[in-house]
Amino acid sequence: MTEKKFVLILPNIRSGHNVGAMFRTADGAGVDKIFPTGYSPCPPHPQVDKVSLGAEKAVPWEYFKQSGRLVKILKADGYRIIGLEQTNKSVNIYSWQPRFPLALIVGNEKTGISPGMLKLCDAVVHLPMRGMKKSLNVSIAAGVALYYISESV
Repeated sequence: MTEKKFVLILPNIRSGHNVGAMFRTADGAGVDKIFPTGYSPCPPHPQVDKVSLGAEKAVPWEYFKQSGRLVKILKADGYRIIGLEQTNKSVNIYSWQPRFPLALIVGNEKTGISPGMLKLCDAVVHLPMRGMKKSLNVSIAAGVALYYISESV
């Protein structure tokens, strides 16, 4: 079996709590590396460190100022770029089959994934929403997606 490579991109996440939660969940789901980008808080950071409970030391990470530059590097390395966002062209994550190496991009808490970043994605997937609300907190949505992807071998 070939080694699957699985990374998480966090562009412009406003909350250190959300970043910390995604570090902790990424550790549990077996993510290989996290890339905070833009103004996302990076360890060491009081909120990130508090919520991640040490996962910020266990999961490799690297800061990139520009998400687009990072995505182009990952594409050149053979990664499929997947956006987690509700769009008129996104597909239900449960009817989509991940292929590795894979980079998952999650969106900003208020604005989601920027249109420019969506254009760089090889696919855009969404979580089905069955209630009144049409979105989840970014760290919760990331957790659902990370575990679905990590179990899809």
